[in-house]
Amino acid sequence: MRTRFALGLVGTAAVLTGGAALAMQSSGSLSGDIKIDGSSTVYPITEAVAEEFRKLHPNVRITVGVSGTGGGFKRFAVGETDISNASRPIKKAEHDAAMNANPPVEYIEIPVAFDGLSFVVNKSNTWCDTLTVDQIKAIFLDGSTVKTWKDINPQWPSTPIKLYSPGTDSGTFDYFKEVVAGDKGSIRGDMSVSEDDNVLVRGVEGDTGALGFFGCAYYFENKDKLKVLAIDAGKGPVTPTHETVETGTYAPFSRPLFIYVNKNSASRPEVKAFVEFYIKESNRLSNDVGYVGLPQDIVRRAMKNFAAGKTGTQFLDAAGEKVSGSLDKVYK
Repeated sequence: MRTRFALGLVGTAAVLTGGAALAMQSSGSLSGDIKIDGSSTVYPITEAVAEEFRKLHPNVRITVGVSGTGGGFKRFAVGETDISNASRPIKKAEHDAAMNANPPVEYIEIPVAFDGLSFVVNKSNTWCDTLTVDQIKAIFLDGSTVKTWKDINPQWPSTPIKLYSPGTDSGTFDYFKEVVAGDKGSIRGDMSVSEDDNVLVRGVEGDTGALGFFGCAYYFENKDKLKVLAIDAGKGPVTPTHETVETGTYAPFSRPLFIYVNKNSASRPEVKAFVEFYIKESNRLSNDVGYVGLPQDIVRRAMKNFAAGKTGTQFLDAAGEKVSGSLDKVYK
């Protein structure tokens, strides 16, 4: 069995005071503040959960920021937030920052949905329907000489390419970089970047030569404004859909999304109830806002881990090395 990185049980008392705790909370009986920040990709899910939770508990004030996955972890590691939205697993440096804080920030890792990175172009782009992974690398890797669409395919027009990307604090960018450039490569710097995916949508919508990428929910929400490209990883073109993302057919750009919960915060009734509600309703609300729900077995694992107060990440091993693999195989 693989040894997990800083994984342990902190005891059920710190997180759950009884299986019926949430059910016993009458509407409006909870109060307090819940501070959340992090990924703009996870934001629509968390905000949808927050809106539903507020209907049950109007005295709980929930704020949800969008500083990006990296930016969210910076705040989370020093105890400024109760929950951090993340479009990738926590990194070793971020884990270490939390553990070295005074006091240390122990956390519970919870997957909430699947997402697929969508590559989109302007609606007026009639020439490109598919990109191969090799073409994506040729476009985006540092040192790329691609400046026009014709540079990718000589049959395409000489329209200049304008690239739109999430910011470098974004987990979406991190995941994209990992797939395209690997651990040691880098991405070209002459892109228009924003931590707000809605800014990227507007940029691609307004630029004939645009090519951008972001989470699939932002494409699903803006289908009337953008054109999505199929991706060919060697087995034929595949477009991002709920089915292709969940099954992993949309490779290599499918990924799980997470929330990270401060263990001390989870001992507060309002935070505990919110996270329980989040896990219970994550599939329904993820689908409502355009993401892909998790298999029920993963949802059960998440609820069990939260109830047990299982701290640390399952995506780093005992030596702090990244653990790769499907969510079903890694998250136990």
